Amino acid sequence: MRTPLLTIADCGINLGDRWLLRGADLALHAGDRLALVGRNGAGKSSLMKLLSGHGEMDEGSLWVAPGTQIAYLPQAPEIHLGMTLRAIVTAGYDADAAGRPVPTHKAEAILMRMELDPNRMSDGLSGGEARRVSLARALYTEPDILLLDEPTNHMDLPTIEWMEDLLRQHRGALLVVSHDRAFLRNLGTGIIWLHQGKLRRRDGHFGEFDDWSEGILAEEAVVLHKMDRRIASETKWSREGISARRKRNQGRLRELASLRSERAKSGGITQRAMRMETGPAEGGGQMVLEGIDLSASVPATTSNAATTNGEATRRQLLNHFNLLVRRSDRIGIVGPNGIGKSTLVRILLGLQQSDNGRVREGFGLLHAYFDQRRETLDRTASPWTILTGGTGDTVEVASQTKHVTAYLRDFMFDDHKMTQKVSTLSGGEQNRLLLAKLFAQSHNFLVLDEPTNDLDLETLELLQEVIADYDGTILIVSHDRDFLDRTVTALLAFEGDARVVSHAGGYSDYLERRKATQARQIARAGDQTGGKAGQKTGSKATKGTGANKGDAKGTKAANRPVRLTFRDQHALDRLPGEIEQLAAAIAKLEAAMADPTLFTTDPEKFNQAAAALATAQAKKDEKETQWLEVAERAEALEGAERAAASASEIDS
Repeated sequence: MRTPLLTIADCGINLGDRWLLRGADLALHAGDRLALVGRNGAGKSSLMKLLSGHGEMDEGSLWVAPGTQIAYLPQAPEIHLGMTLRAIVTAGYDADAAGRPVPTHKAEAILMRMELDPNRMSDGLSGGEARRVSLARALYTEPDILLLDEPTNHMDLPTIEWMEDLLRQHRGALLVVSHDRAFLRNLGTGIIWLHQGKLRRRDGHFGEFDDWSEGILAEEAVVLHKMDRRIASETKWSREGISARRKRNQGRLRELASLRSERAKSGGITQRAMRMETGPAEGGGQMVLEGIDLSASVPATTSNAATTNGEATRRQLLNHFNLLVRRSDRIGIVGPNGIGKSTLVRILLGLQQSDNGRVREGFGLLHAYFDQRRETLDRTASPWTILTGGTGDTVEVASQTKHVTAYLRDFMFDDHKMTQKVSTLSGGEQNRLLLAKLFAQSHNFLVLDEPTNDLDLETLELLQEVIADYDGTILIVSHDRDFLDRTVTALLAFEGDARVVSHAGGYSDYLERRKATQARQIARAGDQTGGKAGQKTGSKATKGTGANKGDAKGTKAANRPVRLTFRDQHALDRLPGEIEQLAAAIAKLEAAMADPTLFTTDPEKFNQAAAALATAQAKKDEKETQWLEVAERAEALEGAERAAASASEIDS
């Protein structure tokens, strides 16, 4: 039997009003790669702090094998100021036992791979950058036990994939808290489920977690049902028979009290069912918005950036980019950090100006924006105040009036946290609050920028269900591969050099398509290299022949893209103006009908306005459909033209 590196036995952590952990056991061995999962608030971070030596238990024991080195990445790492990032990573490990300096190239390589300058000072790091520095230090030390609490937060997909490869090579024990299912599937060899204060372990692939946990929950539901029936029976007895048998049956009453206490423990916060719902996506036309010839850039920030006339050059994020978003589209946006994803979103929503181009909104557009920085949350306010605006105690959700307490309970908020400052809430709780705020708004265009950070798996599943049932349009920026596969039907991929490519399907489809394209490019390059000699040999014999001239003409004719017909081009130019005129007329009619006295004072005029509104709306929908059809043909021809141009470049 292998000797473990670390064990906890009969561990208990008490928060004062409840036990977070009770009777928990765990052993970590070299080679373990375990996923630690559980609801937000179940105690995952508290357990990680305990294992790292930064937390205390109220009962039980912790044993660590002598000489075992533990590295811990917390959710909110603290970084020392006034130091270079290289010095932070290597602190305490920059010299050997004899005091000789240790080469720092490994630390530099890790930092640069995370897009961090090793010479940069630690002052002014963002939360995401601080997390990456802390992770770099944890990886650099090569510990016997590596504890990672949400390591993929604020990481882009290339960095996550690189981190997966690095962690697979880790020989010590690995315990990871993460919401990223793909990350856990690719790394994990076992599961630790923190549920009801206990730790349950299952060795095997993470893909088995759902079936395993659902089986346990079903068994618990049967037990709780039997307990409820027994409590009901004992309660009935206590009401009907207590007066005649008070002294003789005190033991039975104590048993009833014990049953109720046990049931309360089983039905506390860890058993509460979380609910998410959003109202119908009302209003709006077929066209949601259109980005026309968009370009955006930011100042170059590298120390060796080129200058023009003494001014630093700018880095291009978007270059004459066009996008058409239709009703019910589910579009994902992927790409490395800093490449322009959030910039594109903010431009589309009118929160930021582009360098050139414009954004045209469809009729009746109402957007709800989940900002990854959570800037719309007042950190000094409470969840109660944020949802009610500081007045009243109700909130309107899905055309229903709910008490704010009941609504926040749907999002797993304890009563005492409803009145706490947002700054005291965890990252997961703040994200749940932001979702609660968004879902209480009227909208038909849901924009989510990194919504999965800090959320537990159950919350993610509920969010996926909301997205699946939502009848409006959705735009999602995410690095969570599994989440994208489950929610989107198309992708916009930022592939560098201000190039944004659209793809049908989810992230897995995009990845397979990209691999196939790369394979074709490699094969084509090999064919061209092998055929150079033959091309040179045959060039003189074939040069200037009538056959070749004819072939050249035929090739040019074949590569020449088909243009839009005059009718289609005329429609493409004419229809946007007509749609805008109809939208203005609709707005005028709706304003007239909004007069509460119109129907009572002049019912005929009201009916005429209603009929005119219906006619205008029908015409607008018809013209939008026409415009979309023509725009799709134009987009297809533009793609064919680009492909022909690329083919010509390859041939030349």
